[in-house]
Order: sequence, then C-alpha cells, then structure tokens
Amino acid sequence: CLRCRPELAPGRAVVDAVSRVARAAAGRIAAGALNGGTVSELATELGVSERHLRRAMEREMGVAPAELAQTQRLLLAKRLLTDTTLPVTQIAFASGFQSLRRFHAVFQERYRMPPGALRAQRPRVAAPPPGEATDTVRLRLPYRPPLPWLALLERLAEDACPGAEVVDRARYGRTVLLDGCRGVVFVRNAPGSPYLMVDLTVSLLPALMSLLARLHHLFDLDAEPGVVDAHLTRAGLGATVRHVPGLRVPGAFDGFEAAMRELLRDEDGGMATAARVVEALGERIESDTPELTHAWPDAPRIVRAGASALTALGVPEARSRAIADLARALARGAVRLEPGADFGEAAAAVASIAQLDAPLAEAIATRALHWPDAFPGAGREAEPWRPWRSYAAAHLAREAGAARRHRTPA
Repeated sequence: CLRCRPELAPGRAVVDAVSRVARAAAGRIAAGALNGGTVSELATELGVSERHLRRAMEREMGVAPAELAQTQRLLLAKRLLTDTTLPVTQIAFASGFQSLRRFHAVFQERYRMPPGALRAQRPRVAAPPPGEATDTVRLRLPYRPPLPWLALLERLAEDACPGAEVVDRARYGRTVLLDGCRGVVFVRNAPGSPYLMVDLTVSLLPALMSLLARLHHLFDLDAEPGVVDAHLTRAGLGATVRHVPGLRVPGAFDGFEAAMRELLRDEDGGMATAARVVEALGERIESDTPELTHAWPDAPRIVRAGASALTALGVPEARSRAIADLARALARGAVRLEPGADFGEAAAAVASIAQLDAPLAEAIATRALHWPDAFPGAGREAEPWRPWRSYAAAHLAREAGAARRHRTPA
C-alpha cells in the first residue's frame, strides 16, 4: 500500500524534483547568481522554466528568488560591517549590490538604521595573523558544532596539491582563481567558538559570495552533525561515531577541480602528477606564501591546452583524453558538476563523456556535488545508513586507517 511504500505515491518524483530545483537555486543564489543576473537566466542554467523555478522556491522556501537574493546580500553586508574595517562602498559591492545608493536604501528599509550605525556597534576587529598576506580581510564562517577540526584537516591533507594548496595542523590555505579574481585564502579553527576564521586577500572581494559558498561546500559547514550522528548511531555505528562526533565529509571547491584531482591521482594516492599539471598549466598567483604559486587550471584552460599537453606532463593517455573531454563538456554546458545537480545524471554523464568506469565517475560526482548518500560498492549492509552513507563511509574509512596505523607486526 502507499502508506508502506510512499515512494510509489503519485507525484512523489515530481515533489523530489521540485525540492532539488529549489535547493539548487538557493545554492546558486547564495553564491551570487542574481547579483547582476536575472531569474530567467538562473532558470535556464538549471534547465527549467522561470515559472517553474519561482513556484519551486515559493513551495519549498516560502520566498521568491529575488527576495532570497536580497536577504543573502544584506546578511553578508552585516557580517562585513561588524567583522571588518572595509569601507562601506567596498562592502556594498562585495555583498552583491550594484550601487551604493541601492545598498543604503535597502539596508535602511530592512534594519531601520543606516549601515554606519550598525558599524558603530561592532566589537574590536582582530588583526590578521602575522606571516601571511598584509592585504588581508578576516571573516568568520559559522557552523553547527561539533566540528573535529584536526580530522577535517587530515582528510584535506590527503589529496592536497602542492603549489595550489597547503595544509598543516593549524590551517588550510589555497590559491583562488574565481570570476576573474586572483588571490589566496586561509582557513583556521577558532577554538571555543562555532566559527572558522577565514583570511582572504582583498583582491578576492568582488567574488566574495561565490568564494564563501565554495568554502561552505569544501568544509561541509552546512552539515547538521546532530542529525547525522543520531541517525548513524541508531543504524549501528554508535561506537564509531562516538569516537569522532561531528565528522565532516569535505566537498569540492570546484567541480572540475574535483574531477582532475581524482583523475590525476598517482597509483600510490599521491598528487605529484597533479602538481606538475598545476604548475605547467595553471595560472600563476602572486602570493606572500611561498608554498602557494599556481591555481588549478579551469576547464577552458585545459581545452586550450588539449590532451597532448597533459600527456607530455606524464599523465596516462586515457586519463589525458578523459580530462580533456570532460573539460570540453563542462565548457559547453553539457554536464553540471556542482551541488544541487542530480547525482545520478552527473555520474552517468561523467562516465559517458570521459569513458570512465562507474565507481570512478561516482567518486567524482560525490565530491563535486557534495553528495551525502554515496557509499563505494554499497550493498545491503549500507542501506540502514541512508541518507547519510557518505558520512558512514568516512567514519569507517577513518576507523580502518587508524587500525592500520596501530597494527603491530606479528
């Protein structure tokens, strides 16, 4: 009956599709899609009509796309006013407003005070740490605790690419090439508070909304660890979860970068080949940090270089063709590798375009889309962990790694 098998209910697929569209749209809006763009253009990017997009947003979130975008801009402006000493004009444009006059009018209407009045109430702003870029802005990224920071750094360090990323026991740093902006960003924990501290070069401010959205995906800051941990505990992983409560599953800063990271991985799991590709084909980034020199090459850059350039750098021919084919598909919009896209469609498209086996294509889609319910070689034993199988896999992989490290020779 439908009570026992709700997935058979008429319209269930339609409801799921509406939810997926609304979530995808909300994510794109949070990244600044409507800052200078239109709802019609966003709908086209998501493959739906403007009317369908508006209805999906109203149904799932009770708000129109433009209203959500306005709220996102205002919230970011408030953070910049209280957390930084940036000029109000710079804050207005970094928050996605197209004019200073519009910013003042909307802020006054929403909060019944001018931006300067809120700034006067701010606490003292901490100076950026020594030894990093001097033209740095510091911001806070909130999360729901707990967040095992060292475990998250360990996971990011496993596939960090020299030249583009640096990870130590205190921080994660990387180069950024985003929306025509270039710079570096460092992220560290703020012990005793539910925030990560972000230090970014001023040159990245025009792309700030997109940058912050990508950092949220990379560090899995939108996770609800209480919900995930409780579910996995009920499903039989209680002892494992108690060992590292709040474990996060890192996403991707960029979908194509996630694909290259998987396809350029050495046989021993290292990133030496990836480092050669980044140095040779990535754009050079000026930085005060010697370890950060180049950005990951984006899809158009790989299209221009071609598969032969990758092969000349030591990438196996099959992988070179896969990367080049995927770059061309992304450049022409034939596949979407970003949160909010349909996981099954993305994995199938990657497998078909790049001629990859299903497990590898699914691994790429899992990281690129930040998919929470993936489990390698999943069988019946993984079913109770739905819809958080990616977190279950992370817990089990960490437990297995710890066992290997502590195993003594016979």
